[in-house]
Amino acid sequence: MASNPVTKVTEEEYLAIDRAAEMRSEFLEGEMFAMSGGSMRHARLQGNIFGQLYAVLRGGDCHPFGSDFRVRVSPGRMYAYPDVLVVCGKPLLVDERQDILLNPTAIFEVLSPSTERYDRGVKSQYYRGIESLRDYVLVEQNQVRIEQYSRGEGNVWALRDYQRLEEELRIDSIQVSLPLGRIYEGIEIT
Repeated sequence: MASNPVTKVTEEEYLAIDRAAEMRSEFLEGEMFAMSGGSMRHARLQGNIFGQLYAVLRGGDCHPFGSDFRVRVSPGRMYAYPDVLVVCGKPLLVDERQDILLNPTAIFEVLSPSTERYDRGVKSQYYRGIESLRDYVLVEQNQVRIEQYSRGEGNVWALRDYQRLEEELRIDSIQVSLPLGRIYEGIEIT
């Protein structure tokens, strides 16, 4: 029987490689996964979300960041680059390089055909293990649909499903309401 062994890397090796690389990679249980480029639709949704969050959170205690900011999801097991994240209060960073966040409050992922299973499955499972995380938001590209998972009492996660442009995505953890019409602005839904 032929065997195709996967070369595993340590957390330290991953960080050294990723910090020196031109392209970012995520880390999951010893494996590195290069992040592919997104589509125009993906980039616009990501930009719309970041722009709306920046406008409403400006000057407050919560701050949005784009996809260039690494999050340690689980020590030694997973590092990710969410499409957009929000941190409230003082950011907890791993070291003096200040390129690894430990305490996101809200994470947004724009779903792509190539990553949807991962974003809904393994990544979602790991994200929910972040103690500070209160909201995990999945944004569909090809239809108006946003799924918001919010942590409640007793670590129970509740789902809110938005499907109309007239609705507002209400995120109590960061005290914002974002009109879906603004999130999907410039996106042609077929």
